[in-house]
Parts: sequence; C-alpha cells; structure tokens
Amino acid sequence: MSTSLNRLVMLGALAGVVTVPVAAQTPARNAATSDTAFDPIREMVSRLSLDQYKATVKGLTQFGDRRQGTERNRKAVDWIEAQLKSYGCTNTERITYDFQPPPPRAPLTAEQLARFRARAAEAGNKRPGPGGSVMRGKIMPTGVNTDSLRQPDLALRKLDTPQSVAGERQEVYCTKIGTTHPDEMYIVSGHMDGIGWGEAANDDGSGTALVMQLARVFSSPDVKTDRSIRFILWNNEETGLNGSRAYVEQRAALQGKEDPAGSGKYPEPRWLGVIQHDMMMFDHGMPRADGSMSPVQRPEADVNIEFQSNSKMAEASQKLAWILSTANDKYATDYPAKVGQHMTNTDSQPFENLVPSVSLRENERGAQIGAGWDPQWHQPTDLYKTYSDADFRLGLNAAQTTLSAVAELTGAKIVK
Repeated sequence: MSTSLNRLVMLGALAGVVTVPVAAQTPARNAATSDTAFDPIREMVSRLSLDQYKATVKGLTQFGDRRQGTERNRKAVDWIEAQLKSYGCTNTERITYDFQPPPPRAPLTAEQLARFRARAAEAGNKRPGPGGSVMRGKIMPTGVNTDSLRQPDLALRKLDTPQSVAGERQEVYCTKIGTTHPDEMYIVSGHMDGIGWGEAANDDGSGTALVMQLARVFSSPDVKTDRSIRFILWNNEETGLNGSRAYVEQRAALQGKEDPAGSGKYPEPRWLGVIQHDMMMFDHGMPRADGSMSPVQRPEADVNIEFQSNSKMAEASQKLAWILSTANDKYATDYPAKVGQHMTNTDSQPFENLVPSVSLRENERGAQIGAGWDPQWHQPTDLYKTYSDADFRLGLNAAQTTLSAVAELTGAKIVK
C-alpha cells in the first residue's frame, strides 16, 4: 500500500470517519489505473465534466449577483432546486429563517483610516486595513464594490439594482440517503448569494456549481452509499454566514433522531463532517509591485483545504483535510491540494466547534485572498466571461477532490 493511502487509512481510523477499505494502489496524476479491478470512485469522478461545470456556473449568472433579500436571489433558489430535482436528487427541502440586518456602521474618518494604514505598515506590510490590504507598501483593493456605475454592462447593472429587503430567507438542500447508515451524514456545501454589482460567478457561483455537480453524480440511480450526504446551498453568507448559522440553530439538536419513531427515517442525520466550497477558480498568484495581476492561472496553482487550528474540533478537522488531500493525490487530474490551518470567513465556521469542518478555496483566505490575490472578489468583474478554461478547471479539480473523498468516506459503490 502506498504511503499516501497508509496515511488515509491511519487518519481515517483515528478520526472515526473512514469505514470502507481503500484501493491498494495510487496511480500518478492523470495516469490510468494499473490493474484491471473496477474502481467505482474513479468511474464517479469521470462523470464530472468541465462543460457541465461551466454550464452550471453560467446558469447561476443569469440571476446577476444573487444578492440576498432580492427577487433575483429567490429566483436563483428556485432554479437551484429545479436543477437538483432534474438530477434525481428529488427529496429537496428548504430552511426558512428571518434576517434583520444590523444598522449600518458610521464610515471611518480620515484619521481612523490613517491609523489603520500606519498599523499595517508597522506590522510588516501584512495586516489588512479597512477596504484594502497592504502589499509591498501598496494598498490593494479588497473591499466590496458599492458603486453601480462601475458595472459597464447596462443590462447587468439593471438586474443588480434592486437592493435587499429584510425578512424571510430560504436556502435549499437535498440528501443522498445512505443504505446502511441513513442516520449519519456528511454535509457538502457552498453559498449561492453574492455582492459587488457583478455576476458572482466565482464568489460563489463556482462553489455552488461544484456542490450541484456532486449532487448530480451521487444521485445517479446506480450509485449507492452506506452513509448519507447532504448537498446544501447557503444563503446570506455575505452578510455574516447567517444562512449556515440559521441551519445550525434549527437543526443541531435534531441530529440522529428517528422521526417518526420506527420509520427508519432521519430528518437530520448525525453530522460526521462539513466540507464547504467558497471561491474555487482564480489562482493567478500575488499582485505585482504595480498592483497588476498575471492574466493566466499560475503553473503551481492548487486547491487550498483549510481547517481552523484553534477550534474545538481542530484535530479531527485536520484529519478530514488530509483525507481530502490524499483523495486529490489519487483522483484529481490537474491541480494538487494544499492543507492549511486558518479556516475563516466561510460557512463551515458555525460548525467548527461541533463537527470536523473544512473549507476548500482557490487561495488561502487570510494570507492570499485577503491580500488582494483575487481582484474580482466582490467586484463588477466577477463575471462568467472573466474566467478561462484553466480557471474553470481548478474548480473542476476541487470537485474531483471532494467527490472522491466523500465517496471513500460514505462507502460509495456502483451497482451494475
């Protein structure tokens, strides 16, 4: 057995999450399996395609930025639900909650902004200030665009114009029911809302499309899993993770409870792990000294898998991250994975002290995205047409990574 798979088995045993045997060989990236044994996970991974992933991202962008509390957001939720049903994930449900935004904060004074910038410079040009991050002595824009006139596409500007209204919110999910342990599940998630007067193609159309494509593959009639998988698309991420927080508040206490008694049905199976996907496509490297960016994906681009090192579930979350990394080694076709310990500002956070939780991203959230590595973040340029096939392929590789890891963890098989 290879070193990487030994690590997978060891970590899985320690975490109590890997319950099925893994294959004995680990072919090199892009290589075919060297023996004649049928590998159901490789077959499932092969059912992902770049064209289908791109088409799903494109479909989401018809609703503009999908800002929470708007009609376009509600239409996007309806569209996602219809797509999930068309894939065969027919047991779709919704979480409903009320969102009342906090009163707006007063703008920073010039004196306050100057103090923030001075502290960032004293910290070695690493610490972000409000509305930007200091890189090589230059303030790089990383804030949220609120200027509609920066969107030159008049049709998109009109689509994104209606602003959020407080009140009821909904988010949709569907569940692959496990055949032997329906009372246990992994949560695979992304957030479907966006901001910035663009199309939110990357943040987080890329993560939403990934989750939807995994739901499609796992919902194939010939795919069976021992444990359950929930595919959920959070709302209200951009306002402070409110959709995922509402889910935890409403559902945590229901875990593992059979309802009705004796039915064998578990409306909320016990959580075994949460795998979040948030901005999956853009890894062009750090800004140059003049603030410009490379126009192409960097050769050393990778999928960043993050856990939170100071959470109550840090040890188990780290093991889950390494399981995903090992699955990437075996099944991803183009880009490797990198494990980091600073998961933050994403919808796995409300779960991090309750269950092993990780987040997959294009870059490290704090050190890279927060330092200007993605100039489309919350900007009018976050458009489908902004991204090349190399960018979309990074998102596809993240999908391959999560699909193969979750297939291992849930005992997936193909019934011929």
